[in-house]
Amino acid sequence: MRIALICVGKLKEKYLSQGVDEYVKRLSRYCVLEIVELPDEKTPDNAGIAIEIMIKKKEGDRILKVLKEDSCCIALAIEGNMLSSKELAERIDSLGVGSISHISFVIGGSLGLSEEVLNRADYQLSFSKMTFPHQLMRMLLLEQIYRSYRIINHQPYHK
Repeated sequence: MRIALICVGKLKEKYLSQGVDEYVKRLSRYCVLEIVELPDEKTPDNAGIAIEIMIKKKEGDRILKVLKEDSCCIALAIEGNMLSSKELAERIDSLGVGSISHISFVIGGSLGLSEEVLNRADYQLSFSKMTFPHQLMRMLLLEQIYRSYRIINHQPYHK
């Protein structure tokens, strides 16, 4: 299975980079992983809704340019469906069994994802109704993908 993380923004904190590196290393035995970092747009203070929509559209256009046609797109969105770790593992496993060989997880910038990206998504996944920093979300997502592969392969992992 090929898995891509398409992320708006760069990791700025050393501890997050170290965590991401650790999960990239762990995942290398289960899948081919690619992390695509796209530039984020600066949001001016007191930006109105029109400016926020424009920013999300610019970031969304960048995402859509790198999203592969044959990829199953799973967009992280607060309005998406919440799954348990076991349910996420089942979803990843069923995609592989169903002859999908490429999954792209998309993490938007600080304002979220554009309507165009959400419409392109095959599935919208929410980790919580809470808002998380998009940089931290990258590490959390990688941990859950790793946990999914441990579950799929009937290997122990702390609960």
